[in-house]
Amino acid sequence: MKLYPVKLLTVTCEILAQKNIIEILNKHNVTGYTSYEVDGNGARGIRGQGLKNEKNVKVEIIMREEKLQIVVEEISRTMFADFAIVLYVSDVEVVRTEKF
Repeated sequence: MKLYPVKLLTVTCEILAQKNIIEILNKHNVTGYTSYEVDGNGARGIRGQGLKNEKNVKVEIIMREEKLQIVVEEISRTMFADFAIVLYVSDVEVVRTEKF
């Protein structure tokens, strides 16, 4: 079985930022992502407890490297000042490269 290298962009952010993240992905024709609610403790204290708008989400996007830089740059430029966001990139391999 052949594996193909791609990138995994992981964005952990407050739930209020999720819509903006997805809009950026759509703008750049990145259609596949998975999101789920998460909790944790960081610079802004314990998150994920209590009210719905205080929760965090994790959005995971597998994409080709060609689109990665522009998406990361736009998220950084337009959202870092207003939202709590942790963003990181990992190297992963997939079987069905045509999906990305």
